Amino acid sequence: MKIAQICALAGALILSSVALAEGGGDRTFEKMMAAKDVAMEKYAAKEGKSEPVVSSDAKDETGEM
Repeated sequence: MKIAQICALAGALILSSVALAEGGGDRTFEKMMAAKDVAMEKYAAKEGKSEPVVSSDAKDETGEM
């Protein structure tokens, strides 16, 4: 009986660590955004235009101005 409890506890700990583990999505998103920024800078330089300005940066996240 004691071995079954130990196995159940170990299984629960392993399952919880797998369920809560980060899948790397944040790192992938950050890499994607960095690549997009580099591509936009290269495109703007090639076209002879200034880098685009995003107007939503000045807005509050709640949508209030």
